[in-house]
Amino acid sequence: MIKKYLQVTKPGIIFGNLISVVGGFLLASKGSIDFPLFLAAFVGVSLVVASGCVFNNYIDRDIDKVMERTKNRVLVKGLIPPKTTLVYATILGILGFVLLYVGANPLSMWLAVMGFVVYVGVYSLYMKRHSVYGTLIGSLSGAAPPVIGYCAVSGQFDTGAAILLLIFALWQMPHSYAIAIFRFKDYQAANIPVLPVVKGISVAKHHITLYIVAFMVATLMLTLSGYAGYKYLIVAAAVSVWWLGMALRGYKTENDSLWARKLFAFSIVAITSLSVMMSIDFNTAAPSSLLTYVW
Repeated sequence: MIKKYLQVTKPGIIFGNLISVVGGFLLASKGSIDFPLFLAAFVGVSLVVASGCVFNNYIDRDIDKVMERTKNRVLVKGLIPPKTTLVYATILGILGFVLLYVGANPLSMWLAVMGFVVYVGVYSLYMKRHSVYGTLIGSLSGAAPPVIGYCAVSGQFDTGAAILLLIFALWQMPHSYAIAIFRFKDYQAANIPVLPVVKGISVAKHHITLYIVAFMVATLMLTLSGYAGYKYLIVAAAVSVWWLGMALRGYKTENDSLWARKLFAFSIVAITSLSVMMSIDFNTAAPSSLLTYVW
């Protein structure tokens, strides 16, 4: 009974987002952790992400049944009534927004609202099915959790928050394109206009390379702007160069699917490494802020 309600929230996605929430939170905390605030941000984001995933499962239940990797999802198999799913998703979302507002600050809640609206309202309901730019729009919502964690502490959207948004949005692109390549037939069967299906795998490889280069530059900005230390910088540079090398090998591979799977797997290693390093190698001095929007 409980298992199916847990599965529909996509626990793997929640866990991945929470790693980035912790990274953003601890980067802004600079070693001084407010545990009630941490718990509010951690649980609040978990609930909002879970809500978005449940809504996404509800919206995508028609295309999920024609895709190999999603054909056994809870709603496809009819294990939870659609109306019950909507109520469940709504309750999760409201609880998450309220917890962020009360336990953290209004900025954190509004960032969560914006991420939720982009993911559910813009991406899931329209862009995913109608535009090759759906992945780009979806990347903005995927980048929201670390920014929420950061802003829960800082109380403002400053240069550090902007850099985190940039890093995680850029990371989403090669990560998502890699999935679309090794799941090419699934996306094709469901008529989802992802870049590899619409423009071809060779074009997607060019985009992957360019986005990884941009990601590399963005990751270095945390140290150059005074938010993270040099240990973070070394790890960021190392994982970015390795990831770029993997992308470039895609031009010579004879097995696109295998190459894309490896690229996807390393993308998770890369972003986890960065989240861990920004959690432990923060700069306690005041950063040289280039951009500060006080909310």
